[in-house]
Amino acid sequence: MAAVSLTPRALYEEVAELLRQRIFNRELTPGSWIDELKLAEEYGISRTPLREALKVLATEGLVTMKVRRGAYVTEVSERDLSDVYHLLALLESDAASVVATQASDEQLRELQALHARLEASTGDREQFFAVNEMFHMRLLAIANNRWRDQMVADLRKVMKLNRHNSLLKSGRIEESLAEHAAVMQALSARDAAGAAQRMQEHFKNGLEAAV
Repeated sequence: MAAVSLTPRALYEEVAELLRQRIFNRELTPGSWIDELKLAEEYGISRTPLREALKVLATEGLVTMKVRRGAYVTEVSERDLSDVYHLLALLESDAASVVATQASDEQLRELQALHARLEASTGDREQFFAVNEMFHMRLLAIANNRWRDQMVADLRKVMKLNRHNSLLKSGRIEESLAEHAAVMQALSARDAAGAAQRMQEHFKNGLEAAV
């Protein structure tokens, strides 16, 4: 059988990832205009792959395209955040209930280990964000529904536009950690309804801190 030739990652996808990380790192701030000419020169590319990359980010909700004005980093309104958190609460609470009843003991130990890392990260906000996302992504992976995973991934990209505000509230990191502990306790007790309820509360409190 002949060897299969794999297509290299398209240039516009690489550019989209570079821009995505600059948006998440606040190098490109919400509401700011994206200077296509400057970026194309900086990356040493033509404007065609750059524009394709911007279209990708627009479908993810990270970039807003305005007629005759170009592309801007999306500004997230309170309504946007409310809608995103509402959907995440529904999707991830459902995943938590599945994990509570179907996860293996080893998988629960993986989540417990991530929770322990989260506890050790309270002094570093960026690290806390990173480990927090690992916990949620691992929980979703264990629940094993690829359609839910895709929806959550897209929603979390929009949530990240506002993520720095969500933990600026005094004591929010400690509150978030306590909420994670409550989720973990319900999961360990194999309490599906309790795990779903604790996850719902986690997102409800997260929204209140974010707006």
